Amino acid sequence: SAAAIAAASLAELRDLFEYLGSFGLSGPDLRRVVSMCPEMLSLRLKDVVPVFTFLLREAKVAAADLRRVICRRPRLLVSDADTRLRPTLYFLQSIGIHEVNRHTNLLSSSVEDKFIPKIEYFEKVGFCYRDSISMFRRFPPLFCYSVKENFEPKFNYFVVEMGRDLKELKAFPQYFSFSLERRIKPRHQACVENGVCIRLPVMLKMKEEVFRQKLDVCCNSSMPRSTSPLWCANNYDVNTL
Repeated sequence: SAAAIAAASLAELRDLFEYLGSFGLSGPDLRRVVSMCPEMLSLRLKDVVPVFTFLLREAKVAAADLRRVICRRPRLLVSDADTRLRPTLYFLQSIGIHEVNRHTNLLSSSVEDKFIPKIEYFEKVGFCYRDSISMFRRFPPLFCYSVKENFEPKFNYFVVEMGRDLKELKAFPQYFSFSLERRIKPRHQACVENGVCIRLPVMLKMKEEVFRQKLDVCCNSSMPRSTSPLWCANNYDVNTL
């Protein structure tokens, strides 16, 4: 709160910044962290030490990576280890995400408020619980996306306009990381115009020039084997993917 920030003494802030500096955070780093999370100015050293202890001992973050972790997600500093960080760690591990040190930005999120509603969304649109969990396990950044602004428009386009099978999303949840307007729609429309169907990862992951080259291969060359990533169908039939 503003009152807590105002009450912080210069000596307490100096101790806090010196401690953060011992993990490699520079002056510019600290200014960035404060601008992203002003609440940290209300912290005392005794509040921050348990967070670093948790990150090092339980989340298995290497000491050399702590600067990057804090700069990327300053809110970790104001997250209580007992009531937020540890329960979130246990939840992520329980669904099979074991290398949590690669996804530390998730640790400050509430399981009940942020994670569960996103899992439930995929159950609502046709995935079983097991398949929903497998998507988040395969691509943990999926937890960072908004249901309303990301999942809903991209899923609706996938089902209604693209007419593809849900098993493709289960295998490639990274689909939701691509821009709907700048990548998904243009690539899909190019495939439709050329009468071909390209596997979802191949269609979306390639740079534009390479994508156009692969599209030409599908249109002008003999049919690749169905096991090839270049495989496409002359008839737009997703059931043969």
